[in-house]
Amino acid sequence: MHEYSLVEALIGRVEAEARKRGALAVHGLSVRVGELAGVDPELFQTAYDTFRAGTICAQAPLTLRRVPASWTCSRCRAPIPRGEVLRCAACGEPARLDEGSDALTLDAVDLEVP
Repeated sequence: MHEYSLVEALIGRVEAEARKRGALAVHGLSVRVGELAGVDPELFQTAYDTFRAGTICAQAPLTLRRVPASWTCSRCRAPIPRGEVLRCAACGEPARLDEGSDALTLDAVDLEVP
């Protein structure tokens, strides 16, 4: 249920950016959710739909993009298939997480400014 506190922080951040830029309205938000972020995208969307009422985000749709986790070898850059041991079969080096980390990233805010 931490999605609700994440949404609260997201809206606060967007409101602060809108104030700083003298925005009249927010027309949309784009957020990336890494697979390992521990965030339920559906619950995050529900929390956003609930908490945006009465804020500058009230009319702003949220676009969520899920980013699947992927790993490669840290030495030879060979891809490590999902479900495999996180060590390169070719050279034995540990895998490196390339995408889908534990990040929740605000990619874009569509602001209406005078």
